[in-house]
Amino acid sequence: MDRKRFKVMEEIKEKGFEKLLEIAKKAIEKSDLSKEELRYLLSLEEGEERRLLFKLANAFRHDYMGDMVFIKGVIEFSNYCKKNCAYCGIRASNKVNRYRMLPDEIISMAKNMAKLGVDTIILQSGEDPYYDLETLVYIVSTIRSTTFVPVSLSIGELPKSAYLKLKHAGASKVLLKHETINKKVFEAVHPDDDYDARVDLLDYIISIGYIGGSGNIIGLPGQTIEDIADDILFMKRVGVKMIGLGPFVPAEGTPLQSFPHGDPELTLNTYAAIRLTMPRVFMPATTALGTIDEAKQFEAFNVGCNVVMCNFTPEKYRKDYMIYTGKTKVEFFQTARRLKEMGFKLSIKILRELEKHEKGVMNRC
Repeated sequence: MDRKRFKVMEEIKEKGFEKLLEIAKKAIEKSDLSKEELRYLLSLEEGEERRLLFKLANAFRHDYMGDMVFIKGVIEFSNYCKKNCAYCGIRASNKVNRYRMLPDEIISMAKNMAKLGVDTIILQSGEDPYYDLETLVYIVSTIRSTTFVPVSLSIGELPKSAYLKLKHAGASKVLLKHETINKKVFEAVHPDDDYDARVDLLDYIISIGYIGGSGNIIGLPGQTIEDIADDILFMKRVGVKMIGLGPFVPAEGTPLQSFPHGDPELTLNTYAAIRLTMPRVFMPATTALGTIDEAKQFEAFNVGCNVVMCNFTPEKYRKDYMIYTGKTKVEFFQTARRLKEMGFKLSIKILRELEKHEKGVMNRC
């Protein structure tokens, strides 16, 4: 594989950006970046040095992970939630139209997704006790045994024993976002959650062999650049393999509805800093970023991101899974086409399905 990162480092040297050059050397030598160095990267503003940071992060993505973008499919199977997180549009106290998909409805949707070639089937919901462990095991085991596609869980906090049983049932990935490692900020937006328990559960999930994922929200009230640097150091320390982070987007009816959205530019800086710190992670260009600025979501693939999550939630439910206001819809074929046009690699199966879809569209015209 080409070592593009070395070529970019030489360009940084020629431009005379000494601090960035020092950081680039450390990253290339696989030395840990310090909190102060991460803060420096996060604070860079538009200009030549920031452009070279993005180019370096893109080179790290290319050298370590190749040019493949992994398309994962999300089923938002329930918008019931027992929690009252201050930023979330489906929090328990919000007045929204609630829905639950039936187990066999979820399984049927997963089978259709598998035919399109998605890399992973993500089961996502609020924290909904309606789906007991037996039901979740049935859903996971059936999807895994009939599609052979990896199953990822993004359903909040469950007992450790439940995560173990779901792993035995066939789930291989779990996304459990810590949101922010700043305990004071975490407790302000998570009135029903225990900070230490969340961190302990994430540690446990990784310890029993899940491909563990976490992530932070950029722009929570009270958050600082130092907090984001600490988020990165935390995720490296616990050994996550997936990182799902995006900017804060306010949701109507929540205590934070009047707060401004997170900074898309800082979000891009964070993606780049993470790629230098953890070069082998899977990192989505998230829907939250696309909700604020669709162009920025696709720009993220050139600053270190290599995953996108497409929404397969049935239309009759999707409008009610509004964890933030104005949530954009990331369509499978539209996204695949755009990534292909950008020069990224997609799986053979996805390319075949995209070709079939486009031929069908042309025939209907």
